[in-house]
Amino acid sequence: MVHSVREVFDEGQAAGRLRVPVAAWRWATGSGLVPAADVGPGRWSRAVVEAADPEAVRAALRGIEAGVAADRLTEALGVPLPILRPRVTASAVGHLVKAGLLVYLGGEPRFPVVHPDQVAALCRRRDLPALLDRHVPLGPDQAAVRLGVRRTDFDQVVRLGWLVPIGSVDIDYKHHGGVTTVPLYDARDVALLEVVRPFVDWRAVRTIRAGRRSPLAGLDPVAPGGDQVFLAAVARIARVGRAAVVNWRRRHPDFPDPVAGTAVHPQFDRRAVVAWLLAHDKIEVPTGPTIAALVLAGAGGTTHRFRLDDPWLALADDAAGEDTLSGWSTDEDADELAALAAGTFGASLRRLTAPGTSPLAVPGEVRVIDRFRSGSGGLRLTLAWPASLRGTVGSGATGGVVRHGVAYTGPGDGCVCARHDCGGVVPVSWCPEHGDAVAPVLEWHPGGGVRCTDLSRGGRRPHVHVESGSLPA
Repeated sequence: MVHSVREVFDEGQAAGRLRVPVAAWRWATGSGLVPAADVGPGRWSRAVVEAADPEAVRAALRGIEAGVAADRLTEALGVPLPILRPRVTASAVGHLVKAGLLVYLGGEPRFPVVHPDQVAALCRRRDLPALLDRHVPLGPDQAAVRLGVRRTDFDQVVRLGWLVPIGSVDIDYKHHGGVTTVPLYDARDVALLEVVRPFVDWRAVRTIRAGRRSPLAGLDPVAPGGDQVFLAAVARIARVGRAAVVNWRRRHPDFPDPVAGTAVHPQFDRRAVVAWLLAHDKIEVPTGPTIAALVLAGAGGTTHRFRLDDPWLALADDAAGEDTLSGWSTDEDADELAALAAGTFGASLRRLTAPGTSPLAVPGEVRVIDRFRSGSGGLRLTLAWPASLRGTVGSGATGGVVRHGVAYTGPGDGCVCARHDCGGVVPVSWCPEHGDAVAPVLEWHPGGGVRCTDLSRGGRRPHVHVESGSLPA
């Protein structure tokens, strides 16, 4: 009897030929340890299979469960996890496998076993948040976290027709009602809501207290096929002038055609416009909140580092006012920060790095004035301090406020101190007029603060020349 010789192998037959687990062959092909399928999808020639080293294929296999992989991906997003980022779930790992970002090694396809080295490589990618948004759908609760709103507010978004499910999943709650069908939403569409609906005060939606009526409740739902925008609205979405959008429409033949309106005032489908703006890099998908970094010192002088997600910094216009900083925090950081600021003189802000301003420092009287728990579970803190104390940060790792001294006597030719627009100087120890040996008389104020700015604009105090040993009245 003549036995035929197999010339083409699928993954199971290739693993059997080498006497290795199927998962080991999958990882070997997915990692490049053996060549990719050369006969057809999922098919290898006899030459490729017999050329593989069984021991090397077997030794390369290591697997972790989807839950473990999800925890590692969550940790890679940031510690603590950004407020507008839901935890990565085991089912998300299944979506990453479907997207070809991880190799399926076995187990249930929804919650697959994957290789730890490949998970580690994915964790190191700077675009990990964008990859999750692109490939992993979100349930309603996760979508509410991603948007940073209460679940009831997210339900209002769905009611308004701004989001529609892209799929669903059946979840068996066993003792809590049996099988329930949960809708799934595109994470990119969720993240883009703040961009494509700029007329909504999203900060107000995110900070509304539990039990209060949603700012979205008074809005009318989008009629079927009626989500249309004028050129001015397109410009607002892209954060440009209307003339720029008119220019794009003239220069780009693939710009969406009008679906309504007139020749003078055309209207465009919002989804088509957003897709075009994304494809031409006119807008970006927000991958997460901005972050403010703080270094605070309590009465004892010990410094502590904190971070606030999605910060909102409001600076007063005059020295009699008060600056405020709000942002999302963790419970542990909030408790520690409140303890630091609980003293009579509050805490000192050694360094604040926040978007839209240069690093700031405040020498005392920083305090927590509000702690707010949103319906989605986030904790938002608000700090405040007298605007007159605000100043720019000095050099050094921990910062500290730069102080300017306005001399009661005008600096002479022998002064070697740095002089500033406000009329103040920062004395150096060897200056013959303002050094340590002469102990100058100076009116101190934080450099870069409100007082410094007012003096620089012309409200500078005139110098008063005094005799040696006397002080101004």
